Amino acid sequence: MGSQLTENSLLLLFLVAAIGYLVGSIRIKGATLGVAAVLFVGLAFGMINPNFQVPEIIFQLGLILFVYSIGISSGSAFFQSFKKNGYRDMLFVMIMLAISAVMAVAIHYIFGFDKATTTGLYSGSSTNTTALAAVTDLIGNNQKAIQNIVVGYTYSYPMGVIGVMIVLKVCEKLLKVDYVAEKKLLRKDYPVDTELSTRSVKVTNEFASGRTLRDILRPTDWNLVFSRVTKGSTISLVHYDTVFELGDTLMMIGSVEDLEKATVFFGEETTENLYYDRKEYDVQQIFVSNPKMVGRTIASLHLNSKYDAIITRIRRGDTEMLAQPQTALELGDRVRFVARRIDLKELSKMFGDSYYESSRVNLFSFGLGMAIGLVLGSIEFGFPGGIKFKLGLAGGPLIVGLLLGAIKRTGPIVWALPYSANVTLRQLGLIMLLAVVGLQSGHSFLESLNQTRALYLFIAGSVLSMFSAFVAIIIGFRIFKIPFSLLLGFMSNQPAILDFATDMSKNRAPVIGYTLMFPIALIMKILFAQILYLILP
Repeated sequence: MGSQLTENSLLLLFLVAAIGYLVGSIRIKGATLGVAAVLFVGLAFGMINPNFQVPEIIFQLGLILFVYSIGISSGSAFFQSFKKNGYRDMLFVMIMLAISAVMAVAIHYIFGFDKATTTGLYSGSSTNTTALAAVTDLIGNNQKAIQNIVVGYTYSYPMGVIGVMIVLKVCEKLLKVDYVAEKKLLRKDYPVDTELSTRSVKVTNEFASGRTLRDILRPTDWNLVFSRVTKGSTISLVHYDTVFELGDTLMMIGSVEDLEKATVFFGEETTENLYYDRKEYDVQQIFVSNPKMVGRTIASLHLNSKYDAIITRIRRGDTEMLAQPQTALELGDRVRFVARRIDLKELSKMFGDSYYESSRVNLFSFGLGMAIGLVLGSIEFGFPGGIKFKLGLAGGPLIVGLLLGAIKRTGPIVWALPYSANVTLRQLGLIMLLAVVGLQSGHSFLESLNQTRALYLFIAGSVLSMFSAFVAIIIGFRIFKIPFSLLLGFMSNQPAILDFATDMSKNRAPVIGYTLMFPIALIMKILFAQILYLILP
């Protein structure tokens, strides 16, 4: 079997990927290594036989697939994050990562590590595989440096997960966090409620009678969608100009908390209108597979002028959201309509409603976008002091992906990827690059285990992970006044930490914080990691 794996690099690649994925799915007290386990399995195979190798082109392909798909999916969130406390959050992330980088420099001199090992410790403590890959690309053909950076990454990674979890729990007690109060505060700007509900309400409050929905909503902060209203025996869809009367029955969708407020305002909850004759109106989910719909907001579609229809919810991946006028559609979205039955067929044609088409990759736009990214990555930039810098295989496609992901489309060219296809490409790319890096570095990692240096690496990684996280949380909470629930997401460098943080807060605030900060933090970590390698002696 050993000779077969030596001669057949593709067999070796997929065997490492399969075993790594299996190991990564094992839960220990609710935490998993996830895809990062592929790196550790690759290391194990490399330790067994240093002749287990995979062509470098596999690493390069995996890297550009991974970073470009991240850029495409994060582009909108990256630029929109500046609209809501963007400069505050950006400054906080810069300070957070700068603290970690300064600590890495201090550790470099205290322990006397080489610059590749220190950079690996920095990347591992933040569990940032992309930073590791970017520096590996920067290093080029220096195999010794590549091995050292992977060794540093491997020793610091575990405490980059476990250590941060410990710090989050300690800070929760130390800062006496009130998650209920924070949830109420965050609800004004963020959808922190965990799930949507539906409720039927009867209008019995005279103050709500004779007023349009627009007038009722103006002074409130409800995040609700009103779908239909029953007036006597007549059912119709609700619009902003709909006038409510006593005895009307409304159907509303939103968080339980907002539904409770609206129920008190309008009157009382009822079972009427929950079940109705669907001869005229019906509910249907339609896939967004028509490229012409991508990037367009719900308001820009002007559905009311053409159809008697309302979009109530949108499901994107595993996330369900209320349909708001400013919500932009993406390929693969599942849109829930309440509409006249005679309009549903036309709406299906308009949006595409093809699962097959909503999962396909447009190879023209995908290939063109990655090509532009590779060209950008090959351009050499000069800085004072004679420092030369390239964005490389990681930075070029990532930046182009972010820009194109925010643009979404240029005329007939749709840059966005379907959600399902993006997840698949990202995971495939990450598995490929982790497997190659692990296989290349297994033998040097084995040698380090027999040295006192291994203990120093673990201690340095633990201090770097935990102290940096602690200082960042105190600064974010006390100085920047960022709610702890959002800070949990900002500090979640790895999916296991995000799951842990979400369980702590019992709401979606950590997920929102993670989504807002992930693209910014990712780019900054790549930049800081490369700067560390370039400036350290």
